[in-house]
Amino acid sequence: MDFLGERMAMSLKGKHQPQRTCVGCGEVQSKQTLIRIVRTQQGIRIDQTGKLPGRGAYLHAQRACWEKGLVKALSRSLRTSLTTDDRERLQTFMLTLTE
Repeated sequence: MDFLGERMAMSLKGKHQPQRTCVGCGEVQSKQTLIRIVRTQQGIRIDQTGKLPGRGAYLHAQRACWEKGLVKALSRSLRTSLTTDDRERLQTFMLTLTE
């Protein structure tokens, strides 16, 4: 397929949906369905808007993914170690999620 044919095929499919991988379970889904965790200068933050600057990692809005992610994968993805305060903040948010 030539370049013009590829462009036409893309426009027929609709708008591109960015894909991200959940660090808890490894499943790839649309960016909008996942929760972004970001490493900022002030520490680890939950990015509800998906627009904060900094290195990010994504998790499903399910407790099981957060439990797996908090063990090791999240700190590896963010390339930092989680402080006690970071872990407490993330675990508090995790308790608000469905099982």
